[in-house]
Amino acid sequence: MTRPVAPRSAICLSCRIGVGGRQWQPQRSFSCTYRRRRPDQEPETTTTTTTTTPTPTPTPTKTTTPTTATPSIAPRASLNLKHIRTQPELHSANCQARHVHHHIDTPFEIARLHQSWQKLQDEAKTLQAQSHQLTRQLAPFVLGPFAPGVRNQRLREARDVKQQLARLTAAASPLKARIDHLALQLPNLTSAETPAGAEPRVVGYLNDGETISTAPSSSQGRRWKSHVELGADFGLMDFAAAATTTGWGWYFLTNEAALLEQALVQYALQTVVGRGAAWTAVAPPSIVYGHVAAGCGFRPRDQHGEQQIYTIHQPAPGTEAGGGSKPELCLAGTAEIPLAGMLANRVLAASDLPRKLVGASRCYRAEAGARGADTKGLYRVHEFTKVEMLAWTAPDEPATTAVFDEMVNIQANLLTALRLPCRILEMAAPELGASAARKRDIEVWFPSRRAHPTRGWGEVTSASVCLDYQTRRLATRVRLRPAGAAAAPGPAPGPAPGSTMAWPYTVNGTAMAVPRVLAALLEHGWDPERDEVRIPAVLWPWMAGRRVISRRRPTTEKEKEKEKEKETETRSGRERRRPVP
Repeated sequence: MTRPVAPRSAICLSCRIGVGGRQWQPQRSFSCTYRRRRPDQEPETTTTTTTTTPTPTPTPTKTTTPTTATPSIAPRASLNLKHIRTQPELHSANCQARHVHHHIDTPFEIARLHQSWQKLQDEAKTLQAQSHQLTRQLAPFVLGPFAPGVRNQRLREARDVKQQLARLTAAASPLKARIDHLALQLPNLTSAETPAGAEPRVVGYLNDGETISTAPSSSQGRRWKSHVELGADFGLMDFAAAATTTGWGWYFLTNEAALLEQALVQYALQTVVGRGAAWTAVAPPSIVYGHVAAGCGFRPRDQHGEQQIYTIHQPAPGTEAGGGSKPELCLAGTAEIPLAGMLANRVLAASDLPRKLVGASRCYRAEAGARGADTKGLYRVHEFTKVEMLAWTAPDEPATTAVFDEMVNIQANLLTALRLPCRILEMAAPELGASAARKRDIEVWFPSRRAHPTRGWGEVTSASVCLDYQTRRLATRVRLRPAGAAAAPGPAPGPAPGSTMAWPYTVNGTAMAVPRVLAALLEHGWDPERDEVRIPAVLWPWMAGRRVISRRRPTTEKEKEKEKEKETETRSGRERRRPVP
């Protein structure tokens, strides 16, 4: 027999009793104004308010605090707050090791706020118990004759309890919001593989990188030129036009340099995808929601308040610039962000892991910081092309380490074939991003950066293990089978008995950072005797038949005059350097 349910208009929000003693349906609660009253019932001694349909609040014509909407499809972060509040010392020491000094006390603040929030929750549970007791006491008055004074007293008590619960909820909500906000600011815990201190550990070298950087240039018997000089000499780059068009940090690649960019992208994509069906090529968007970028560990501003990524503000229709707005959009600083967002709010099957993606995209970085001769040219720019790898793995260390090692091997093979001298570093904690628990960089030796404190070394690739930092924030989960259970063939009709939900780990790595690799290829490929730049053989299929880059002949009178001036300066410089007999 189906249990009867009280009509929608017969439910009291204050006393929470259905007419006729029927079951209380809290999701169908309405105001006491709609409660059915018996003919002999005395008028209420308390004032009731008629519930009316709420009217939308008019949009203010002027406001000083802009608000940014969050789409309903935004993933809801599920952080391990228990681990933070029970081990605040561990998380504080982690911030100290990473030099994130402004968050050293954050774990302890989270623990204190949780105590206050838990106290309010305990008080709310006590009030809820009182509310249920009053509900049981009021039930007889609905079924038959009653003393009006007693009934009204119970109603007043129920309303008092309800008001107290509302006050506790109002006090607890900001505490919970503050706890979540602070927890989102904390960096990932650091792996045991990360070296202690602030200096990275050298893991290995590629293409005689160990010897070429230590030998002085005079003993190497050759002259060096920076990629900026070579770009001007061979007509490969135009920084002046870019400064006029967009500003500092942008550039035009022309002639063979434009072909080299596309060649490097194709070379990296085909190398990664050619390893087998395990890698899937993706062409991702370059604009993402701000909450997706934040979920990957990229925030608009760094710990010093400097801008890191570009944001796009979208005023809502019919509002002024300072009013409400649509969800914030960002220019992605790396393809890792949109690739990670592909599986936001998804549940993966254990058999789908590891899932590996590779994609090329334009990347945008504000790149705030010091600028000088060592960052001149293509080394630090605001927009560039990059090929990125991203993988989701089972939430265990061996599976994650296997994919991490595979990415580092891919990076090493790519750079080895390009014949660039490199070194592989296990990065220290201060060099890790917020999402990374472990990171390895590969640096190329740039002749033009010999005077830099790094003695010429510059990062061209990195690979990071992020554990569940990103998947918890993007609500990407995996359904794990029970131990010893085999996967059924074909698509599963539903969750297997005994299966559990977990957060997979993510690993990301750079396959090709085009501008820096292109700059290194020009500096190492330049032959001063022939005055040409050799192109690596692995890039020939995409270079339209070109195997070397030759100096372009001047075509206008102005270019011819500049060429003569350069020749004169070069000749006079050689005469000044000629030893006196």
